[in-house]
Amino acid sequence: MKQPIFTGSSVAIITPFKNGVIDYEKFKELIDIHAQSGTAAITVSGTTGESSTLSDDEQIELIKKCVEFVDGRMKVIAGTGSNETDHAVFLSKEAEKVGVDALLLVTPYYNKTSQHGLVKHYLQVADSVNVPIILYSVPSRTGMSISVESLKILSEHPNINGLKDANSDFEKLLATFAACGDNLNIWSGNDTEVVPMMALGAKGVISVWANIAPLEVAELTKACMEGNYKKAAKMQVDAYELVRALFIETNPMPIKAAMNMMGYNIGEPRMPLCELIPQNEEYLKKVLHKYNLLK
Repeated sequence: MKQPIFTGSSVAIITPFKNGVIDYEKFKELIDIHAQSGTAAITVSGTTGESSTLSDDEQIELIKKCVEFVDGRMKVIAGTGSNETDHAVFLSKEAEKVGVDALLLVTPYYNKTSQHGLVKHYLQVADSVNVPIILYSVPSRTGMSISVESLKILSEHPNINGLKDANSDFEKLLATFAACGDNLNIWSGNDTEVVPMMALGAKGVISVWANIAPLEVAELTKACMEGNYKKAAKMQVDAYELVRALFIETNPMPIKAAMNMMGYNIGEPRMPLCELIPQNEEYLKKVLHKYNLLK
């Protein structure tokens, strides 16, 4: 049985920018908020953290600063995935050097590969490091998914701890649990699916929503872990409109817009990501007002 890297809520933390560079003072402020709000882990330099717009030096420094700022208060999971295997190995080794607790590796995107190539890709990275790996399957962003058969093979590697699942395919999720059992921990990759996934055995969520509601996401996952699914389900349903609004355009554009509206002052996303179109900005503001998140 593989112990999960974390249980509960991990925030897929945004990367704050100021005058075009990473704002580390603001980054530390955000981490401190999560440390005080029940967040179990920080997932840094993932999709929400705009890793695809960072240089290697920026990404490695961001991960290093995250470990430093967390200072043992939560787990640190570093996004080090790439569509080029040697590059993923390089980033993973660099993240391991600065002391992360785990790595998050998205499936290769754009060039994609076969399932055979995908297994080879992940095994090569897993063989190159000594920290646990979370696989990340998000076909809406990458154009490919990890098959149940591939997950079964990968789950047998001692360094492959789990899967961030953003497939929205509950039959496949059931098949994965049946095939991999305790060899593969699973976390929800979608904020709208936390409760049903945890009811089936997922260990929590890697959450965009937690950027603006860390206490609520921690409480929701805690209710699930305690078996109070009636409470958790109500929280999930009540938050539905808010969570959907956070994905009204490409992530992380809406969450950054929401945070700026709420006074976090975390800067704009890097191009080609950009501000929301006016009608979506207005709708998001309306929803934040409805949820009493604006002063």
